[in-house]
This record gives sequence, C-alpha cells and structure tokens, in this order.
Amino acid sequence: MRILIDADGCPVVDYAIALAQEFQLECIILCDTAHYFNREGARTIVLSQGADSVDFALVNMVRANDIVVTQDYGLAAMCLARGSKPIHQNGMVYHAGNIDGLLASRHAAQKVRRGGGRTKGPSRRTKEQDMQFISQLRNLIVDTLAEEHNNKMDITD
Repeated sequence: MRILIDADGCPVVDYAIALAQEFQLECIILCDTAHYFNREGARTIVLSQGADSVDFALVNMVRANDIVVTQDYGLAAMCLARGSKPIHQNGMVYHAGNIDGLLASRHAAQKVRRGGGRTKGPSRRTKEQDMQFISQLRNLIVDTLAEEHNNKMDITD
C-alpha cells in the first residue's frame, strides 16, 4: 500500500505525508509544472501541464489498496475501478455507494456553468476540515493494513 497525492490545489499534502511516515508507507506526490512540490518524506513526480496529465499518470500507476488523495470525482471513480481507496481532502472516503451521485452532481454543475450560470465555489478551508481529513485518512490506513494482513493470513492458511 502507498499513498498517492493528486497535489494540484491540494491543501492536505503535509498531513498525508506525515501519516505516510507514521505508518512507514511510501508517499508519492503527483503535480504539474504549475504546482511544484518538494517535501521530505515523499517522492514527487512532476508532469507537463495539460488537461488531466496528472490524473492519467496517477491512474496508470495506482494499484489495488493504494490510497489516493484527490478532490477530483472523476479521478476518484477511475481509482475505485482499479481497486484503490480514494479519499477527498475533506476526509470523505469515496466508495461505490457515493461516487455515482458525486459524478452526477459534478455533471449538473458543469451544465449550469456551460449555460452561463454560476455555481457556488468552495468555502474557506477550516481547521475542522483538516482534522476530519487526518482522522479519516488514519482510519483508512489502519483499515487497509488490517485488510491486507487478513488477506495474507487467508492465503497462508
């Protein structure tokens, strides 16, 4: 298991790295040339700017049980299809039960914007959101490690 971060516009990079280090997990930051990150405790992959260049690179390298930090619902859906565990920067864990509704709401908002309408942008980030992310990411790591351990035990039995 690794933690991969879709770092373009991601306010929780440092928290994700800290948790990766706490659990001795590899952490990989993916960003484009407009958002360069260089953090101790993580490997950074910088990709050329372009529509979804980071998303496609991340999907191509993600493996089952990797944890992916992203606010992009489309990327989260592709990661779910690959067996990974995506989590939003606010701590919401994406899963089969919520991804379709999230994608539908994103599509509806895009239609409004294409038609000249406006949609409400995100509100100012709060400390509570940071704490929720840290708590949920920690739980996701612990649960995934337990799942991997149980799967190994089943194989050896």
